[in-house]
Amino acid sequence: MKIQKQPTLADSICDLRARKIKKTFFTQINTLIDWDTISILINNDYLKGKSATGKPSYDGTLLFKMCLLQSWYGLSDYEVEDRINDSLSFSYFCGMTIEQVAPDHSTLSRFRTALTKTQTFEKLFTSINKQLDAHNIIVKTGLIIDASVIDTPLRPKGKTNFKVTEDRCADQVEVHKEYPDSVDKEGTWLKKRGKYHFGFKKHHVTDNEGLVLGVLTTTASKNEIANLEEVLETVNVVLPKDIPLKADKGYQSKKNVAILKKRNLKNHILKKAVKNKPLTKWETRFNKLIGKTRFKVERTFGGIKLWFKGGIARYRGMKKMHTQNLMEAMCYNLYRSPGIFASNCKN
Repeated sequence: MKIQKQPTLADSICDLRARKIKKTFFTQINTLIDWDTISILINNDYLKGKSATGKPSYDGTLLFKMCLLQSWYGLSDYEVEDRINDSLSFSYFCGMTIEQVAPDHSTLSRFRTALTKTQTFEKLFTSINKQLDAHNIIVKTGLIIDASVIDTPLRPKGKTNFKVTEDRCADQVEVHKEYPDSVDKEGTWLKKRGKYHFGFKKHHVTDNEGLVLGVLTTTASKNEIANLEEVLETVNVVLPKDIPLKADKGYQSKKNVAILKKRNLKNHILKKAVKNKPLTKWETRFNKLIGKTRFKVERTFGGIKLWFKGGIARYRGMKKMHTQNLMEAMCYNLYRSPGIFASNCKN
């Protein structure tokens, strides 16, 4: 009798005939990611929900997978609990048998809060990216940087006298006002392209394919141009020297040029015209060439909004919003990874 060979990672990922079927995608992710490494990180920090004997009531990896499902499908804590109990593919991904019942919404909320306090989601994001890097899914030939505003529904209502920061204004205006409890008091105002926003801002560093390598969360009024170094410090993979960094023309400044030189990054920030000095033909051509790749970071923001119903604050406060941004970044990278891996296998 011939012994059946176990499927390899390439066999599993490259089978894209049923790519849109949830179970196929979940199988690909379970094959791609070493969950034992994830489990160790979670168990080191997650001390809640343990019995008198020290045994956890619910496995931390199960709860983390619930967070992934929640972000992938734009679900609330209540909804993801119901879907796992109702859906075979969801329970299969979480490693649950048909007889088991999913942890309730309050357990999931406490888990997310606990790991937010210990900054474990940062470690999980780093671990997942290192695993994707090991599979050659992350393309380390260049970096792209940009920021996106996240509006919160917990904003001041009615007519309010407030000072608003213009987009990319050097003088940041922080709002210090006694808002009612219904308002997220850590959010700030921003005026961008004539539209008023209240909430936060996420700053992404991506590779040349748009996979997220670093995430920084600030208030909406924070000027992203002035904190380039802070954003670059969030990159969680080892980068080769002398790769280019692409960004829109607003990032072009003497300070940022010096930062890129110190970090051994090539300056591929779009050129900008100044008064009485229009762009040369070379600079115009340079901008067009850079633009062919730079747009991919905007595609990342758009993909998170379209696929995961992201781009809107689900939680209150800066720390919890950073957790949301990290989860959406992880989900985006994992969502695109099977297709990239399959493409690499064919080349």
